[in-house]
Amino acid sequence: MSDFLHQAIIKEYCKSLRTPRISAEYPRFVREATENGWSYEEFLQRLLEEELNARQDSVAQRRLKEAKFPEIKTLDQVDWDELRGVSRPAIQQLATCGYIDAGEDIILAGPIGTGKTMLSIALGVEAARRRYRVAFCRAAELVRELREATTEHRLGRLQRRYQKVDLLVLDELGFVPFDKQGGELLFNLLSDRYERKSTIVSTNLSFGEWVQVFGCEKLTTALLDRLVHHAHILTTKGESYRTKRARKMTTKG
Repeated sequence: MSDFLHQAIIKEYCKSLRTPRISAEYPRFVREATENGWSYEEFLQRLLEEELNARQDSVAQRRLKEAKFPEIKTLDQVDWDELRGVSRPAIQQLATCGYIDAGEDIILAGPIGTGKTMLSIALGVEAARRRYRVAFCRAAELVRELREATTEHRLGRLQRRYQKVDLLVLDELGFVPFDKQGGELLFNLLSDRYERKSTIVSTNLSFGEWVQVFGCEKLTTALLDRLVHHAHILTTKGESYRTKRARKMTTKG
């Protein structure tokens, strides 16, 4: 049987088995195996590793797309010299995503413009790259989505979708207060995720101020009790990056 016929049959087998990476890369591996004297086992192992890595990369890219981040931020982009109140080792430890496996939460609190959103996105991106299901939502937009689902009689379906997400990144809690219904809807969603799935909450409010957002002290206390129970609480400090940057530009001018 000719080499051409062998190649044609291999490509058909790969198509049937849905292993496109092997189909595309096996000629290169054949050459390397011949040149380096690989055993049959080593050749097969490397070929399968190539297919596995390609599939994992594909899943990671899909997870990033599904998360709907407003922009992609990574920990490599963090200016650790400017970041105040949060240690680099603590963030790097969280980036291993062990907290997701444990069903723990993260609360990033601090003044506006001190890096909370960037850190929450970067941690979310890291989780997506590790093939966890991630969803990014601004708190006010999530509440609006929940209210619309209630009106359109599809709340249960929406809640089930969020319950399947391994990591919910809830940004800007505290910017907009909720009415009674909105606060209860968000409370129910986060309560359903308690000890089952992980949530990152970024907020410019202290815990004592959360009642201003939810409008009900009893509900706020119950929510905080759940979130704080298994939470990594990080507090950013200092002046807004944007304010400092504007001051530097003014000084240069």
